[in-house]
Amino acid sequence: MESIFDKVQQMGHEQVVFCHDARSGLNAIIAIHNTTLGPALGGTRLWSYESNEDALIDALRLSRGMTYKNAISGLNIGGGKAVIIANPSMKSEALWRRYGRFVNSLNGKYITAEDVNTNTSDMEYIAMETSSVTGVPEYSGGSGDPSPFTAKGVYVGMKAAAKKVYGNDSLSGKKVLVQGAGHVGQYLIGHLVNEGAKVMVSDIDQNKLKSAKDKYPAIEIVDNAGIFDLDIDIYAPCALGATLNDASIAAMKCAIVAGAANNQLADENVHGPALVKKGIVYAPDFLINAGGVINVSAELDGYNIGKVNSAVEKIYDRTLDIFALAEAENIHNQAAAMRIAQKRIDDIAALKSRM
Repeated sequence: MESIFDKVQQMGHEQVVFCHDARSGLNAIIAIHNTTLGPALGGTRLWSYESNEDALIDALRLSRGMTYKNAISGLNIGGGKAVIIANPSMKSEALWRRYGRFVNSLNGKYITAEDVNTNTSDMEYIAMETSSVTGVPEYSGGSGDPSPFTAKGVYVGMKAAAKKVYGNDSLSGKKVLVQGAGHVGQYLIGHLVNEGAKVMVSDIDQNKLKSAKDKYPAIEIVDNAGIFDLDIDIYAPCALGATLNDASIAAMKCAIVAGAANNQLADENVHGPALVKKGIVYAPDFLINAGGVINVSAELDGYNIGKVNSAVEKIYDRTLDIFALAEAENIHNQAAAMRIAQKRIDDIAALKSRM
């Protein structure tokens, strides 16, 4: 137990909830990192983790990332995340509804949404047991799949990085590797293909690759094992995190990293500076992949798609601002983005303490 509390304390979490239900097979962890700005909002990931410790660490890292993502996006919500330890084939109405009851027991402190291996239909089951859920289908009064908005934010963030590196934000002719052809990855591919980029795609799931190729015949499918040996302009990680590490950064030949995956830096204090040393411009993940949470959070105040699109497009200017701050302060881009996010949290905390 001491090691669990050590991990929670080190990352500054407010609350971690372990959920178990033998009948439905549910084993879940809900991690609430910070609620200074409002109730914690973040998706529920379903993954077959190698160990319970891996699941806990993922929940802690993801929820911390949501705190900074929501803060830097100007949202009045805190950061949380949940993971369900299971194979996707274990999905059932009973599992989701039991999980919904656990979410409901937190009395609005945590609001869930979809994430890896979860979708709007799953959220619909959760909504049968709690109102603390977003991203339900449009026919049920929700905003539906947030993936297009996540992809759009990554796309405009990538264009901002191109402007920083090349002097203009055109992606036409740029060689872009999209790692991960899931929902977000495929929407991002669509933006890139439409602009005339030369798109390469990798994924460990052959069905996803086939789906992407069927939609966008012009893309090139590449082996996931050799992606860092490719001569590319932009690397877009859109699968799981920690792909920016000692080995990958040493091998990289790109000028820009801009993708949708969470926690791309294996160690932000090591690999953020390592990218700078390598001359690679990194668009911080929690900055540019915020489109999805911007979309689902809009459900809380009366959904307006025009307002959502406007907020997502602001990621472009916000990314350029982060680049400028990093250069002025001689710090790496991740540190600059975190500084801005933390300042907002601290300012609002101070404001609330005076009320």
